Amino acid sequence: MTDAIEIRDSMPDDLRAIETLYPDAFPDEDLLPLVKSLLAETQSILSLVAIADGAFAGHVVFTTCGVSGASGKVALLGPLAVASSRQRQGIGSALIREGLRRSADAGMHRVLVLGDPAYYGRFGFAPDEYVAPPYALPDEWRGAWQSVDLPGNTQSPRGKLEVPPPWRHRALWTP
Repeated sequence: MTDAIEIRDSMPDDLRAIETLYPDAFPDEDLLPLVKSLLAETQSILSLVAIADGAFAGHVVFTTCGVSGASGKVALLGPLAVASSRQRQGIGSALIREGLRRSADAGMHRVLVLGDPAYYGRFGFAPDEYVAPPYALPDEWRGAWQSVDLPGNTQSPRGKLEVPPPWRHRALWTP
């Protein structure tokens, strides 16, 4: 585990490091178009970076979304990237925990994620049956659609997730 992890809001000057980070963390996926589109959505996202031992080490986005027919606010977690040389050092965990804390402080009721249940389960995420993703998921991905209720949540919104334009690409939701 890294001793000195600073989590802060991303800044425009971080873009070059973010553009290097995602291909390093995901050499088989091109997430940069999504990340850049999300970063342009300044009103609906929380973008956090991790600085570990003085070096840029990670990035995560939490996107504010709605749920059809419900008034509660929710967030969609992702993408999350940690530099390949810094993985398994608590950096991703620190980014997620800070994002969950800030999402709760912002009045979000729930955070959703499409990701590895073994990883996200460590943060309290469990399969979600109440909020449907914007596109039908393949059967093998059903367990990867997860959520966690945030502290102070008095509503459990039910319906279909309403996402901003960067997330409205079917390819992001299918293999």
